Amino acid sequence: MLRRIVALFIAFPLGAILVAIAVANRQPTNLILDPFRPENPALSIELPFYIYLLSALVVGVILGGTAAWMGQSRWRKTARTQGRRAARWQAEADRLARESELNATSGSSELALARH
Repeated sequence: MLRRIVALFIAFPLGAILVAIAVANRQPTNLILDPFRPENPALSIELPFYIYLLSALVVGVILGGTAAWMGQSRWRKTARTQGRRAARWQAEADRLARESELNATSGSSELALARH
């Protein structure tokens, strides 16, 4: 619950700031993608400036998430390996418990037969 409240206190002001930036930067801006002829570009895009800002934010979030995911690959591999090991040891413990149970029940029945 505390995490949600903190997220709201961060997300709401951040969203309000982004909306204010978008409203203040509505004028169209040319993005020229031809560095050799900027006066007569072969490829240019004219969009409101806030779209460029929000696009840069989205690209940054995607690149940052990808970098973090790739940085954690070693830990994910270790977790998979340890999970397989734990499953193997659990199966071994279950097998030994079943064998022990069978030995205990067969030993008690042999004892009962020996008394008669």
